[in-house]
Amino acid sequence: MRKADLVATISEKTGVPKVDVLVTLEMFFKEVKSSLSTGENVYVRGFGSFVIKKRAKKIGRHIKKNEAIEIPEHYIPSFKPAKIFVEEVKLNVTSLPDEEKID
Repeated sequence: MRKADLVATISEKTGVPKVDVLVTLEMFFKEVKSSLSTGENVYVRGFGSFVIKKRAKKIGRHIKKNEAIEIPEHYIPSFKPAKIFVEEVKLNVTSLPDEEKID
């Protein structure tokens, strides 16, 4: 499902115009990004948490030059689904369509 499909589905189910749904969805994404960029986690009860994770400093390798490089510590965004969300997916998804299977 793409963002356009999500907007269309929400619009059909709620009766809210697609433009309003799109604006709301875009603002949600913008606020999540803004909160995470300031170091504040976002918790949505029953859905999951958008959190910042710290990656420690490590030594990597530049494959083409075959030399070691230092990768500094940094922070990355992460999503952790709520327990209810995970259980619902486990119960309802029996298999993925052939083109979307994960190897």
